[in-house]
Amino acid sequence: MTIEPVEAPQAGLAATPFIAPVPPPKRSAGHRLRAYFLTGVVVAGPLAITAYITWWVVNLVDGWVKPFIPAPYLPETYLQYPIPGFGMIVAFFGLTVLGFLTANLVGRSLLDFGETLLGRMPVVRGLYKSVKQIFETVFSQSGTSFRTVGLVQFPAKDMWSIVFLSTPPQGELQERMPGQHEYVAVFMPCTPNPTTGFFFYLPRHEVIELSISVDEGAKLIMSAGLIQPDGQRRLAKLAEQARQRDEAMRLVPAEEEGAVASKAEAAE
Repeated sequence: MTIEPVEAPQAGLAATPFIAPVPPPKRSAGHRLRAYFLTGVVVAGPLAITAYITWWVVNLVDGWVKPFIPAPYLPETYLQYPIPGFGMIVAFFGLTVLGFLTANLVGRSLLDFGETLLGRMPVVRGLYKSVKQIFETVFSQSGTSFRTVGLVQFPAKDMWSIVFLSTPPQGELQERMPGQHEYVAVFMPCTPNPTTGFFFYLPRHEVIELSISVDEGAKLIMSAGLIQPDGQRRLAKLAEQARQRDEAMRLVPAEEEGAVASKAEAAE
């Protein structure tokens, strides 16, 4: 039998002990079934909820619109089964035609006449104006609705919150705002219900505007940060830039005071 010589380890180098890799634990059949079930829930859950909400909305609109459609024009009159969504189709075309008619001079004149009649009713007048203003704000295409997402330092220093930027103050609000800053209205929604929150005016230079959309910001708020949009990966970087900017703004007055003091000493 031949014995191979074994080289001795070099001086100053310790021999590395051999560590056998630990094999991954084997999953039982029950564990795999549980994982498959949860995966199926994650895949089927959003699809089922979306289908249910869509079906509910379609039936709701059909229930509102079909009573106003004469029976000879309903599919149920000629078929033995109803057609889901027929009322929604009629409502879509009806609203489109209404918008077309009110876009010209004659339709606008009729609409103004109807609003004048409603304006003479004490209770209906206030309700109509409030509802109309809400609809014009939500569905406006002129930029009066939320268009930008931003970051503000709230509720404490180095704590940042997501806000939706609205319109700047106008009229008396703009005149009463102190200082020479440009103010902007911001809405800070709460989690997980973004319909409630805080509304206040801030100087524009204290708001960091983000490049993400309003939908992405709403998803981030409703999910409590679990659903991260692509643009949200820059939030930490933006917050760090804001912190550095605040520190730089604090140093500027100190440097100016030092320069003034130096000039005074030179003058003496």
